[in-house]
Amino acid sequence: MAHQPPILLIDSPSLYFRAYFGIPELAARTADGQPVNAVRGFLDMLAQLVRTRRPDRMVCALDHDWRPAWRVELLPSYKAHRVAPEGGEVVPDTLSPQVPMILEVLDALGIAVVGATGYEADDVLGTLSVTQPGPVEVVSGDRDLFQLVDDARQVRLLYIGRGVAKLEDCDDAAVRTRYGVPANRYADFAALRGDPSDGLPGVPGVGEKTAARLIDRYDGLPGILAALDDRASGFAPGLRTKLEAARDYLAVAPKVVRVATDVPLPELTTALPTAPADPDRLLELAQRWNLAGSCRRLVDALAGGS
Repeated sequence: MAHQPPILLIDSPSLYFRAYFGIPELAARTADGQPVNAVRGFLDMLAQLVRTRRPDRMVCALDHDWRPAWRVELLPSYKAHRVAPEGGEVVPDTLSPQVPMILEVLDALGIAVVGATGYEADDVLGTLSVTQPGPVEVVSGDRDLFQLVDDARQVRLLYIGRGVAKLEDCDDAAVRTRYGVPANRYADFAALRGDPSDGLPGVPGVGEKTAARLIDRYDGLPGILAALDDRASGFAPGLRTKLEAARDYLAVAPKVVRVATDVPLPELTTALPTAPADPDRLLELAQRWNLAGSCRRLVDALAGGS
């Protein structure tokens, strides 16, 4: 059977933050000195992904709300450490102006971009992963997206925690090997273990191994909480005490960690262009922002070059 080309679902913030911190500002500037390191790095990552994964469709997902009110209402600590004093997310001053530049280049190329009010990029990716025909390859360095992996629907995570060049192509077996739980239990596992990068405290004294063992034994948090109500369920007294103390947290944390899969999204043209939608504009942007090399590499990749 011929290999079916995948749709690439890109976690744009994950990629451009990675690009920003991976390329020195001094190495990538416009003629008037404006940093374009995130733009260049992002475009080069896309070029490499298109070359190596050979998709026929692509969507770049955006954070229209990086800290949705409905998640904060459930868990006030959610990403609280990343809130700037004046409100909004703490983002490096020289990164913020580069995001609109990325969007302009993607528009000139004709690559689909989508976000949704009240939702994070993760939620957009989650929704696309269940609504787009497979095979689906989600590209992100965010561990929360391991929960989207679904062998039956041909949904994989291309995890770029160590960079695009060293991406890990993850199916359900890879998630089990890495964490000891199946992908569809990852949200429960993350809630138990916690994640400081998202302000998720977890259950104090419950680390990865204990969390995985509990998930395996009780088939997820509902089973764990039901077993807590049964005095004969065999919890070690210390562990029972820790879980009992965290009941209120465990009632809401999985809803916070769980990626939404029902975000209202507009109709999208997901087909990957083989040539820029607006070549004149792309050329003008490439010259204005000193992006000629990165734009050329991505255009070549779209055209099928190596």
